[in-house]
Amino acid sequence: MLFLMIFGDNVEDALGHVRYLAFYVACSFASDSAYFLSSPHSTVPAVGASGAISGVVAAYVMIRPCAKVEVLLLVIPVALSAYWVIGLFALSQVWNVAVHTQDGVAYWAHIGGMLAGAALLPLLRHPHVTLFECMRQADAT
Repeated sequence: MLFLMIFGDNVEDALGHVRYLAFYVACSFASDSAYFLSSPHSTVPAVGASGAISGVVAAYVMIRPCAKVEVLLLVIPVALSAYWVIGLFALSQVWNVAVHTQDGVAYWAHIGGMLAGAALLPLLRHPHVTLFECMRQADAT
């Protein structure tokens, strides 16, 4: 829920209230579908909003990749660009799937939510919202 609080308002600004709700629900559906497809015979239910929030996080990095996000490195707060923080989060999800981590976390749901968020943001955003803006400016110089 902390991720939703930090990243969600920027995504909602880029989409508008109604489209943000539709986006969030679609990311939730995609994350549940990814979880189900990854283990169709599982008797463990998928409970929580982390897949949908992963979609919001993916959308955020597309809108504000160079925004500084404070993270704790051991116990020291460090400000890193969003693309590093979210990129490492995405890699950690893929890594946990690849090594077959059995800790009860629905990593496929997170991946499904992120993929849905990345696919839906360009379709639902307001026309004035530029994607990867700071990255484009760096390429131009």
